[in-house]
Amino acid sequence: MEFMDVIRKRKSVRRFKPDPVPEEEIKYILEAARLAPSWANTQCWHFVVVTDQDVKNKVGAAGNRWIAKAPVIIVACAEPTQPGVKGDQHYYMLDIGIAMEHLMLAAAERGLGTCWIGWFDEAKIKEALGVPENMRVVASTPLGYPSEEAIATTRKSLEQIFSYNRYEQK
Repeated sequence: MEFMDVIRKRKSVRRFKPDPVPEEEIKYILEAARLAPSWANTQCWHFVVVTDQDVKNKVGAAGNRWIAKAPVIIVACAEPTQPGVKGDQHYYMLDIGIAMEHLMLAAAERGLGTCWIGWFDEAKIKEALGVPENMRVVASTPLGYPSEEAIATTRKSLEQIFSYNRYEQK
């Protein structure tokens, strides 16, 4: 599959078949995240792969109950003091964003669905997963085979999102 085809294929999936995701697929997807660039190559991330239904229910209860129906939930954690801070920008957020995008594109390439989850009760997820106090839970995604075709979303035109040499809102 061509790279732009993978990008076009990736959609937010919220309904999954009950089919388990093979371990080799999970590791392929995590390898894509591992290879993501990060600030000063600090690789501040740690991914918790949740397959146990009781634990998935606890993660879902932290804000998005529907994700517990997916065969897998991947929770992205970061050590916020590893990468740098410039002004009020903490680079661990960017680093996790890049790694999660790698992960999600790799999943799409393999025919698996994901959905970026950024709204949740971090303390509840930390407790459910035993995440150390020094780590932040930044994002998560359900992972599985889509049970239906994801609805395509409307995207702004290319001309609306860029300008040359000077900012121009179109």
